[in-house]
Amino acid sequence: MPGRRRRPTRSSRSTGTTTTRTPAARTAPRARTASAPPAAGALPTARPGERVWVLAVPFRAPAPGASWHAGLSAHVYVGPSLPAALAPYDPPPYSFERFVEDQLNAEPRPVPPARPMTPRPEQVTGAAAIARHAAAGGRMFLLGDDPGVGKTGTAVLAVQQIAAERAGQQRPVRAVLVVADRPAAITVPHWARSIAAFGDGGLRWCVTTWDRLGKVAGLVKATGVRFDVVVADEAHMVRHTTTQRWKHWKAVSGAGRAKDVPFVLLATATPAHTPLELPYLAPHFAAVHREPLKDWADLPHRLAVHGFHVERGRYGWAWTEDADERRADLARLRGWLADTDPPATLHRPAPWGPVSVTGTPVALTPAERAQYEAEWSEFRAEMQLARRARQSARGRAALLRFRQKAGLIRAAATVDWVKAQVEADRQVAVSVEFVETAADPIREALLDGGIAVAGIYGRDRFDVEAERLRFQTGEAPVCVFTVTASISLHAGELLPGGLTASTTPRVGLFHQPRFSGIAARQVTGRTHRDHQVSPWRVAFAEDTVEEDVARVMVERLAVTGSTAGGDTAALREIAELLDADWLPATSLTGE
Repeated sequence: MPGRRRRPTRSSRSTGTTTTRTPAARTAPRARTASAPPAAGALPTARPGERVWVLAVPFRAPAPGASWHAGLSAHVYVGPSLPAALAPYDPPPYSFERFVEDQLNAEPRPVPPARPMTPRPEQVTGAAAIARHAAAGGRMFLLGDDPGVGKTGTAVLAVQQIAAERAGQQRPVRAVLVVADRPAAITVPHWARSIAAFGDGGLRWCVTTWDRLGKVAGLVKATGVRFDVVVADEAHMVRHTTTQRWKHWKAVSGAGRAKDVPFVLLATATPAHTPLELPYLAPHFAAVHREPLKDWADLPHRLAVHGFHVERGRYGWAWTEDADERRADLARLRGWLADTDPPATLHRPAPWGPVSVTGTPVALTPAERAQYEAEWSEFRAEMQLARRARQSARGRAALLRFRQKAGLIRAAATVDWVKAQVEADRQVAVSVEFVETAADPIREALLDGGIAVAGIYGRDRFDVEAERLRFQTGEAPVCVFTVTASISLHAGELLPGGLTASTTPRVGLFHQPRFSGIAARQVTGRTHRDHQVSPWRVAFAEDTVEEDVARVMVERLAVTGSTAGGDTAALREIAELLDADWLPATSLTGE
C-alpha cells in the first residue's frame, strides 16, 4: 500500500510549458508517449487518446516517467496506457488515488465485477433508519452498533438509499468519502470489498484512512471536489479538537459550517472515553437547540451552559463524580440523539450476546519474579524523576519500556497457553501491542514448536490479506496481530471467491492488559462477531501491578461501548496504579 510520498523541494525544473517540483537529480525521463506534466499549480490534463493516471507509489520507490503533483499529493502519469514499469502502482478501485484519477478524466475506469453479498436483516433495518433521518433533513447520524453486527454493510446500504432518495434534488449524491482506521493495508481493502459486494450505486467512492485525511483536505482545496456523503468509520478517532486530524476533518465534513455540508454518517462501537469527547456531534446538538454552530465550538463548555454537571480535571473536562447527577446528564445527552424525529442514532447490541472476558494469571518463576520486580523498581524510580522534573516525554518513554519488558518476561507463558488451546482444537487470536518484545518472540517460539502462525503486524512485514486468509482457512491455527479494527477473524466467515472460513471455535488472548477500553472492545470484536461467540482472556503476571490493571480493564470493558458508560474513571485508576496520573491521557491510551 502507498506510504509516505517524497516531499517537493523549492528547486524546480521547467519541462516545456510545465514545472515539476521533484528534485532535478531524481526526475526520471518521461516516456515519449506521455504528455507534459502539469504546470505549477495546475491540474494535469490529457490530450485526445490519453488518460491521466494517478499512482499509488510507495515512499522512495522508483516511478520512471511519473511526476509528483503536490496539490494532489500523488504521482501522476499522462499517456494512452500505463507503462509496465508503473503498472505495480496502479491503484485499486475506490482508493484515494483511483478517486482522484476518475475526477481528472472524462470517464471513470470500470470497476471489475464482484461477488455480491446478501445483507443481514439488521443491516437492512439499520440502513433504513439512517436514510429516514437524512430524508428528514438531518445532517449527521451516529451508528453505534456493537462490533460484528455489520456497521460496514449498513453504511454502504444507507448511502445507496440516501443517493436514491436525493436523485434529482438540488444536491444529489455523486461522491462519497469513507474515512477508516489504520492500517490502510487492511482497512481500505476491507471497505473496497464491501462496497463492491453490496453495490457502489454508480457513485464515486473514495476510501482513505484517518492518517491520510490531510491528503483529502488538500484535494478538496486543489480541485474544489465536494463530497455529498461522508462516512466516518471509528469516528472516535476525532474526539480531540487540538489535533491536525480535527482540522482536516472539519475541512472535509463541514463540521465548522452551517450550510452546504455533506450528510455525515458516524460509525463507532466505542464513541469515546467520555461523552465530553464527542465534538463531532456538535453540529447535531446545535441544530437540536436551534443555536449557532459557533456556540458549540467548545463542546464541554456548551454542555456546562446547558446545565450539565461537568468540571475541569487533570485530564481536561470530566463529569462530576456524583452518580445521580451523571445518570441524569447522560440520559439527557442520549435524548438529544435518540428523541429526534426520526432518531439520529442507533445502537444494537450483538444478538449473540456480549463477549466473555476473563483474567488469566501467570505464575512467574523465581527468576522471572526477580526480573519483574527489578524492572518495576527501575520504572518507579524513573517515573519519580520524570514527575519531579515535569518531563512528560521521559515519563512516556519509561512507561513504554516497562510495558515492553513486562510483556517479554511473560512471552513463554503465552506460548504455552496458545499451544494448549491448539491441542484442544481451537484457533487462537493473540492481540499484542509491541512487535519486538511480544509479536516476534511469540510467533517465533510457536513456529519453532511446529505451529503455523499468521502474522498481522509490522509495516510491510507481511501480506495482510494472505496472512488473514491463512488463519481463516485453518492453515495457520494461530494469528498474532497488533491491529484493533477492520479485520475479520471469526469462524464461518464468507471469504473472497465463495469460500467459507473454518468453523473451528476461536478464542482470543490479550498478551497484555489494554489501557484503552475502546481498543480492547474493538479487539474482541475481531473474533466475537457475526453470530460467532468467542471468549477472550487477559494475561497478566500474578501478584503484580499488571493484575490490578487487568482487573480494571475487565471491570470497565463492558461499559466502553456506549455513551452512557464510557467515562475516564478507568483511565484515572490505571494512571494512579502506575504512578503516572500526571501524564497526558494519550500516554496511556497510545492515541
